[in-house]
Order: sequence, then C-alpha cells, then structure tokens
Amino acid sequence: MRLANMLKEQFIIEDLKASTKDEAIAELLELLKADNPKIDLAGIKELIFEREEIEDTSYGHGFAFPHARTDKVDDMHILLGVAKKGLTEKTPDNLPLAVVVLLLTPSNISKLYLQTLSAFATFARMEGSLQKLINAKNKTDIIDVLWQSGVKADKELTVKDIMRRDVATVSPEDSLKTVANLMFKNRLSAMAVVDKEGNLLGQITDKDLIQAALPDYKSLISNLNYSMDIEPFEELLKQEDKIKVSQLYKTDHEIASTETRLVEVAALMIFKNLRRVFVVKDKKLVGVLLRKDIVNMIIRG
Repeated sequence: MRLANMLKEQFIIEDLKASTKDEAIAELLELLKADNPKIDLAGIKELIFEREEIEDTSYGHGFAFPHARTDKVDDMHILLGVAKKGLTEKTPDNLPLAVVVLLLTPSNISKLYLQTLSAFATFARMEGSLQKLINAKNKTDIIDVLWQSGVKADKELTVKDIMRRDVATVSPEDSLKTVANLMFKNRLSAMAVVDKEGNLLGQITDKDLIQAALPDYKSLISNLNYSMDIEPFEELLKQEDKIKVSQLYKTDHEIASTETRLVEVAALMIFKNLRRVFVVKDKKLVGVLLRKDIVNMIIRG
C-alpha cells in the first residue's frame, strides 16, 4: 500500500504551534480526540511518553516517529505534523526536528505498524523529503509529497525494515588500539572489517581482542594454578599499535540481503546463536541486523 493512501487530512497539521516534540505530540493527539471524543487521550499520552522515556524516537533527517501499541485504539492511526520553523529538540544528527509522525495501533495489527514505520523512515532518508514537507502549503500538498515519493508499506517485513545503516567499520590495516577505541566510543561488541572498496571481509569482536591477550587461554582454564611470566594484558597494551586487524579478524560471519525475510534471519540467529548478521549488496556492506534490535523493534515495539 502506498504511504500517501494511509494518511487522512483530518490527522495532519501543516504548521504546528508546538515548540517541542512533547508539545507536538499533545497537539496531534487533540486531532484524535476531535475525531473520537470518548477516546482515553490521557492513557494514550502516558503510553507514548513512557515509550519516549525508554528510547528517544527522534530519527534524524528532521523527522521523529513517536509511537505506541495500545488497545485503547481499535485501528491504526497516523497523525502527522510539520513545524515549519523547527522544534527545539536534540536530534541524533543535529538537524532541527521539523516533522513529527505519530503512530498508534492496537496490538493485533502490529505487523502493519512496523511496516509503516519502516516506510516513513525510508521516506525520511530520501533527499529533499523534509524540505518538500516544510514547503507544503496545505494538507493536500503534504499528502501529494508522499504520493510523489512512491514509498510503500511492504506486505512482509524484511531485513531493510530493521537493519542499522550506519555501521562502524575498520580495515585490515587498522591497529588493535583503533578497534578498541571505536568499540568503546560506539559501545560495540564487534565491528565489520571491510576493504578499500567497502567489500565485507569479516568481523572482529571483543572476544578476539581478549583472546589476543590470552593466546594460551586453554591451559589457563584447564589449570587454575597455571602461572605466567608476564601480565598478559599489560603486554598486549605495549603492542596495541603494532597488532593489526588482519592478524585477529575472523571470516565466520553470516550475511543477508536487504530483501531477506526478517523471519528467516531471526531463525538463523536462534539456530546459530548469532548476535548479528551483516547486510550486503554486491559484496559491499550496507548494514547490520542486531539480535537486540529485533527485540527492541518487534517484541518491545
């Protein structure tokens, strides 16, 4: 279904009065109350803000997608507001937040809700989308902008709906120190290893770094009285600029395409006890799907 067909003019505000995202959410919810005066607006608002406390739904590119699954509504509702002057909100990419898309859905249609979220994220990434919505003169123009984009909510969830597109990478020539610093900075347990053309070669994990310090770890485990002449981690620190990724990374990773069905990758993760699956197109790394993201996006919502 085309994204534009899912919007209703009565649920659009072409020029929000709000100055913050919370105020924008409250302003959009008033449209819902006007359409259904008996709706439990306070309960819905509480759920939305509870979700915001867990994780900020500001997406970047000038968009935010606050959402909630609740049986206080009996159908999926999409409410869209444009703040032409921007909102005073911190965003992941420091681009002023200007478009708030609020999604509400009962639990029995959560699949369409996830597909719709993904479709809006696709639209947000398209060059010019933000400015076109800001320039729109009325509600009809806003719907037309979405229609002209051609973006659709797919029938089935695929890897591209959940995957992370900004993937921290290292090259085979990078040092162990570089890897450790990037892992710490980005709170990562593993990193993709790519060549100069962006082709995926393998992965290096926190386990690989520890194992570099304890190459004789099997002897240590089998004999707790095993003594070492030197402190292994101290020795590793002395060599961290000299040890290269090429000496440590592994090639036993799993890959998928953007169009692989999400359920297939989830099953693979369970079967092989995987934390991550890298996403490639023509051998080039384009994303990564993390097991925790499946939990966050689908199970938690």
